[in-house]
Amino acid sequence: MAIKKQFLKTKDICKVTFKIPMEIGKEFETASVVGDFNNWDHNVHIMKKLKKDGSFSIVITLEKGKEYQFRYLLDGEHWANDNEADKHYTTHFGDSENSVLEL
Repeated sequence: MAIKKQFLKTKDICKVTFKIPMEIGKEFETASVVGDFNNWDHNVHIMKKLKKDGSFSIVITLEKGKEYQFRYLLDGEHWANDNEADKHYTTHFGDSENSVLEL
């Protein structure tokens, strides 16, 4: 997985690009980024699949100075973390981890 942060100098926001590489993406039809920035709603940030290689990507604008927990949802049933996240937290259920983005 890949995360790219673009901090804007004139505003307190950051444009974050989330990408699922073709090695993982080619096995799935749909992907979403879900997290506390969208109330864990898989319908809010649906990723675009690139037809040429099967990867997925999306750009989301988030407020700077915060920490966001998130995960990827693939085909509506497979959860995945981002190995390039700033860190990982064990969920309150204790059975999995969320990726964490620090802005």
